[in-house]
Amino acid sequence: MARGNTRQRIQDVALELFGEQGYEKTSLREIAERLDVTKAALYYHFKTKEDIIISLFQDLTRPMDEVIEWGREQPQTLETKLEILRRYSEALAGAEPLFRFMQENQAAMRELSIGEMFKERMHALVDLLKEPDASLADQIRCFTALFSMHAGMFVLKELEGDPEEKRKSILEVAGDLVTQAHHGKDA
Repeated sequence: MARGNTRQRIQDVALELFGEQGYEKTSLREIAERLDVTKAALYYHFKTKEDIIISLFQDLTRPMDEVIEWGREQPQTLETKLEILRRYSEALAGAEPLFRFMQENQAAMRELSIGEMFKERMHALVDLLKEPDASLADQIRCFTALFSMHAGMFVLKELEGDPEEKRKSILEVAGDLVTQAHHGKDA
């Protein structure tokens, strides 16, 4: 486990178990056992599995909120939009386990309040990337730019190469889509 403090270790182990068994089938007891701590020690940090997932999303949404806040204060230029993508790409670094959880536990995501919270932030990011009068095709380009960054975390795992080079390539493709949308090209 790369991350050191107890709270982060609990998050990491919980995501690991959710990935192996699914969210619904994983208990707090199993998380405590994998960590080799008492259930009471786990309760000190998190009372429920949902608390663990919410904390993970808060850790991801904090940098997302910073990107959104920064973007809202900037002129809506192409340079700003590309910087938003770059900053979002950095916020996503290390969030792969959380995105895998979202992918593999879609039913649980619909039940948890965090699903709606994440969707709101995605819409806020798209609003910063697209022109106010953007065509439907350009709106889709902006959504696709963000989703390509998410999907790239999984798809590119199978490709040979340096992880940082892969991240930069995904960012380049997302930037191409946003650039095309910014210029209003429907062709």
